[in-house]
Amino acid sequence: MVDRPLTLMAVHAHPDDEATGTGGVLARYAAEGIRTVLVTCTDGACGDGPGGVKPGEPGHDPAAVAAMRREELQASCDVLKVTHLETLDYADSGMMGWAANDAPGSFWRTPVEEGAARLAELLRHYRPDVVVTYDENGFYGHPDHIQANRITMAALELTGMTPKVYWTTAPRSAMQRFGELMREFGSDWEEADPAEAEVMPEIGLPDEEITTWVDTTEFGGQKFDALAAHASQGENIFFLRMGKERFTELMGVETFVRVQDTTGAALPENDLFAGLR
Repeated sequence: MVDRPLTLMAVHAHPDDEATGTGGVLARYAAEGIRTVLVTCTDGACGDGPGGVKPGEPGHDPAAVAAMRREELQASCDVLKVTHLETLDYADSGMMGWAANDAPGSFWRTPVEEGAARLAELLRHYRPDVVVTYDENGFYGHPDHIQANRITMAALELTGMTPKVYWTTAPRSAMQRFGELMREFGSDWEEADPAEAEVMPEIGLPDEEITTWVDTTEFGGQKFDALAAHASQGENIFFLRMGKERFTELMGVETFVRVQDTTGAALPENDLFAGLR
């Protein structure tokens, strides 16, 4: 028996990522009495400012945006009942190819070993039984998501710890429906250019490669409210246009690929803590 609670640690890049990809599991496991720890790596300063002003436009104040998003992040954590929030506060690197990628202090420019050493301190402190982050492509190629994967895997190697480790993903069977809904609710979803598709990794995984399907339908309302807490980014969060019922239909199951395990829990599984309780 361990003298500490079962613990889930989610490592995310920006404020609002915690709700989009793992809001359901954070809420579900908190409700089950599991300690939940969120690590947010960047300050989100490349997000929209008041009135939807974009980075680089007149009136966009990165420091003010970061402060606003920090408050929204705490509000989201309150909704999801996250036990502990840890922020690394690296500068938001923006989308791939932006000048912000190479700005001093950007997460993307930070040496992996530096970020890993800081995360390793948190791993040693919380000793999580389950760690969740993105895959090696950051799910869709965002530099900060890729970097979050890199420092997480490096930190685990540095500590020698062996929690169950999961990367977030999406079933390819759902991607067509996802695109249809985005168009229905007025988002600029376009099919990838064939030439670009050849060089860009495809998003998500074939259904048979997904190891873990967690039903979080009961917590769809909390997940929606956590996203809504990031009000300054509402223009970019098309899910909020759907309403809670449609949102829960689409987002009621969160999917992962298990990349490290010492429990021997059978696959596929429907619980991140299978084999641990």
